[in-house]
Amino acid sequence: MIKHFLLPALFFLFTIFSIGQVAIGSSLEMSRETFQNANGSDASLVEETKRNGIVLVFSCNTCPFVVGSKHFPGWENQYNELHKYANSQDVGFVLVNSNEAKRTGDDSFKAMQIHANNVAYNMSYLLDKNAALANSLKAKTTPHVFFFDQNQKLVYSGSIDNLWDGKRKKTKPFLRSAIENHLKSKKIKPNATAPKGCSIKRTKA
Repeated sequence: MIKHFLLPALFFLFTIFSIGQVAIGSSLEMSRETFQNANGSDASLVEETKRNGIVLVFSCNTCPFVVGSKHFPGWENQYNELHKYANSQDVGFVLVNSNEAKRTGDDSFKAMQIHANNVAYNMSYLLDKNAALANSLKAKTTPHVFFFDQNQKLVYSGSIDNLWDGKRKKTKPFLRSAIENHLKSKKIKPNATAPKGCSIKRTKA
């Protein structure tokens, strides 16, 4: 297994820890509000949710923890496979872009459409106006994942896996394990991990 090491400065600048995350067991507001979708027809979270729940991944177009760099492989190269796995378990899987402060630049809707096409996303890529959804869930980073069950209760939040840890002895697929264990009625452990990545770019009030 090839280990990927982050430069200390990059790790310091772009790592956000789990302080202030929404508590496990919290409910997702399943409104029928429609989000612009950069990779298909506009959709609501109700429409994106499947029989066994939904995974929301807060993402963007440029963060090196998403798209990769010479120091890190980038988590988006797992998105399509995770989407495929989630769907096979009847769990919805969507990307959400909440970088409102970059909405006229790198994270404009047009830029989202171009990026989704360039990397061949298979899932919906929703624009979160004014970071409203991110704020309601206290989402911290790109990426930051939230897995809600069939009752719209949060059962896992945090990182996709532990690839960020250059000292890891093995890769721990947190999100995939959470889905698998939940559907087998097993305890999810851990059910919350520290999200790692670039901070979501909110606008100042």
